[in-house]
Amino acid sequence: MLNRIIIFALCSVFISGGLLASELRVTNLRTEYKINPLGIDTEKPRFSWEIVSDRNNTKQTAYEIRCAGSMQALNNATDLLWKSKQATDQSIQNTYEGPSLKSREKIFWQVRVWDNNSRVSEWSDTAWFEMGLLSESDWQAQWVEADIDENVEISQPANYFRNEFNLEKGVKSARMYITSHGLYEAFINGKRIGDQVFTPGWTSYNKRLQYQVYDVSRLLQNGNNAIAVIVGDGWYRGYLAWVDKKNVYGEKLGLLAQLEVQYQDGSREIIISDKNWKATNDGPILTSDIYMGEIYDATREMPGWTQPGFNNQWKSVIVQTDSGNDLVATYGPFVRKINELTPIEISPKKDDTFIFDMGQNMVGWVRLKINAPKGTQIQLRHAEVLDKKGNFYTENLRAAKQTVLYTCSGNGTEIFEPHFTFQGFRFVELSGFPGTPDKSTLTGVVIHSDMTPTGTFTCSDSLINQLQHNIQWGLKGNFIDVPTDCPQRDERLGWTGDAQVFAPTACYNVDAATFYTKWLKDLALDQGEDGKSMDVIPDVLKGSGAHTGWADAAVIVPWVVYLNYGDKRVLENQYASMKAWVNYMRNKAGEDYLWTGDWHYGDWLSFNNTGSDYPGAYTETDLIASAYFAYSSTILSKTAAILGNNEDAAEFKNLSEKIKSAFQEEFLTPNGRLVSHTQTAYTLALSFGLLPDAMKIKAGAYLNENVQRFNHITTGFLGTPLICQILTDYGYLDTAFMLLNRKEYPSWLYPVTKGATTIWERWDGMRPDSSFQDVGMNSFNHYAYGAIGKWLYSTVAGIDIDENKPGYKNIIFNPHPGGGLTFAKAEINTMYGTALSEWHLEKNTFSYKIVVPANTTAQVYLPASDHQKVLINGKSAEQNDSIKLITEGNQHYLTTGSGSYEFELAM
Repeated sequence: MLNRIIIFALCSVFISGGLLASELRVTNLRTEYKINPLGIDTEKPRFSWEIVSDRNNTKQTAYEIRCAGSMQALNNATDLLWKSKQATDQSIQNTYEGPSLKSREKIFWQVRVWDNNSRVSEWSDTAWFEMGLLSESDWQAQWVEADIDENVEISQPANYFRNEFNLEKGVKSARMYITSHGLYEAFINGKRIGDQVFTPGWTSYNKRLQYQVYDVSRLLQNGNNAIAVIVGDGWYRGYLAWVDKKNVYGEKLGLLAQLEVQYQDGSREIIISDKNWKATNDGPILTSDIYMGEIYDATREMPGWTQPGFNNQWKSVIVQTDSGNDLVATYGPFVRKINELTPIEISPKKDDTFIFDMGQNMVGWVRLKINAPKGTQIQLRHAEVLDKKGNFYTENLRAAKQTVLYTCSGNGTEIFEPHFTFQGFRFVELSGFPGTPDKSTLTGVVIHSDMTPTGTFTCSDSLINQLQHNIQWGLKGNFIDVPTDCPQRDERLGWTGDAQVFAPTACYNVDAATFYTKWLKDLALDQGEDGKSMDVIPDVLKGSGAHTGWADAAVIVPWVVYLNYGDKRVLENQYASMKAWVNYMRNKAGEDYLWTGDWHYGDWLSFNNTGSDYPGAYTETDLIASAYFAYSSTILSKTAAILGNNEDAAEFKNLSEKIKSAFQEEFLTPNGRLVSHTQTAYTLALSFGLLPDAMKIKAGAYLNENVQRFNHITTGFLGTPLICQILTDYGYLDTAFMLLNRKEYPSWLYPVTKGATTIWERWDGMRPDSSFQDVGMNSFNHYAYGAIGKWLYSTVAGIDIDENKPGYKNIIFNPHPGGGLTFAKAEINTMYGTALSEWHLEKNTFSYKIVVPANTTAQVYLPASDHQKVLINGKSAEQNDSIKLITEGNQHYLTTGSGSYEFELAM
């Protein structure tokens, strides 16, 4: 094996064009991960920033933060609310320690830094954050419901609420605080409030409900004003899960709205939802359901209903005194319309029916553009795939109709988008259309949680690049406020197993910190008193849980967030939940320290062509459950140590060691063979550190032999994310690349060869003969197998996290050329700035470039047989004054300062 060179790049920076001489500045200020967040309820928010420098080896040695109640006050020391100077290199997750924050309070802040070159930056640009309503007493609004008889056993029309009010003085600022039972769209004076969709989001509604805060200052006017709100079924009372389950959280839609107006003369007025509001369901939205679609009759539209002066005979509302919800500010990213797609092809099927190919399996809806006589009815059906004869295929949707029915008003050109439904689809069947449509008739509107993209991966293989594309689109389509399993059939639930296996890959591609943190709060709230962690979060399956690999999301996902973002608080907040789940397993295992005898999902959807007990793929669930018991106990021990809970750290470390010993005695032969001789068994045992050192090499060989014997992957949801990394770690990189490059079923690239644009639920969702798998469970947008993405970033391109310095404070650069690739590149926008790892292989020359952001360190491994021949920025190590060559045993590494580095070596 080639020696590998390690370079410790101390506090590197990217030197980009446009920097002034001797420049040190602070940029990208964030509060709780967000830029200028409005309406937070974190009592002690955290500040993060990036440093830009024109010098090598830049390291923050101190920072100073100042906070004030206005921008002007920042420049007057006597007017500051709080300031703090700390001698530290910590530039992320710095906690506000000033006076207790109050409801509605707006804080402006700046930061400046000192570096190891004795420089001090100018004060940064000003950032701000505004608090939401922190106390129940801040809410004067009342819950209102429409006084309407409804048959809630089936989908019902949307509810419409409105109220008018008068403003006689000049408005300085105004905030709308609003939430609903159901999903809402709100308007003031005919203009939509905000650009978010699917508000108030999905939480465990019976335990907590998010509200949103909007700056509506510019929407108000002197004189008469109107607030208008549509509320649809959504997750609250729409169809959810399966077997016609409905009304999971309640039967009546409701609204809570509080408009607070600050006048220019300093006075304040509050307009609230109360008995004076009016409501109806006699509008154009006849039904709008997440699974079923929407029925919209434009002939029933109510012109002017969102404007002041609308005359109506609407009914008075019913005021509810107890909503049964704890109101919390929105923490995760909003769901928004992110981009639009134009159809790539239109195929006529019969006189008035056409199939539109959007070119991408997407999640959202289509915008319809039509000019037709009044009463013309248009039907839009949605499907992920066509069958081998080109017919529309919807059997895999099960009970979900994914159908939109639109009745035209006849008032010229009409533009329509559905309101409280989304579809998972590539193909749209348009029927009832008069004439011949063109590509402007339908436009795909893509929605997902608006997470900042952070990672890109590319390489010299177009099929692998398409795989990366599919991974990212699978993420987009299944991150609709919660991490769902699929976006199309009658499910779309927050399955914990899918979430935990994919979380590391997700965090490479997007900033998922607040997304997961929000979801984890519901996971903890839905946990049983005995520590039982549920299958889906929010728990709409009413207590189904405690299944290994799924319930372990309670421990694994907080750990992933901590590693990727250096977020210690997520561990603090989730610690009780993490500990409760491990203790649940401990109680199940008893004195044997093995969790056996219970039913589990196991290595879900592992390769199977002869039945569920196919010996080449089936892994005993007792083995998997005990493996995860050990793994979660190990993570919990580490978490306790990080939080300073040394007693728990020792206790759970001891527990994990006892589990490992019991695992070895029960499942490992003296010759290093596992009783389940499967790829997943060896992968989990090696990945979780369950085997004695003397047996690890043998177990790695067994794994490699198994893969070589089948010549393909056999793992399911639990083994798939880890197998290539374990093969790499034990010296079988060629085998790992064989799995990646394989194009036949089963493999990651097989769906790509069949035209997939997202990740499939099954290895053979579409068989080689173009027939389909079981219609009962065959999603073509299911991100779990996309967990290979982590290996693409961390191992193929070579950019990874140091567990001891999380959040990319110390970056591991470890590229692995192979598999016939001639280049690979990964770029990640970390909490500190952009990191780059890019390699090229031409003939026998390996060229490698890295970029390390300021205020971080890097550790770099190179595949060099002779480290003396490595060129760094065109010079040998001896010719670089800032580089020292160090040899320790068989390991060679260099220490160096900051900068953008280019390495060249012969292979």
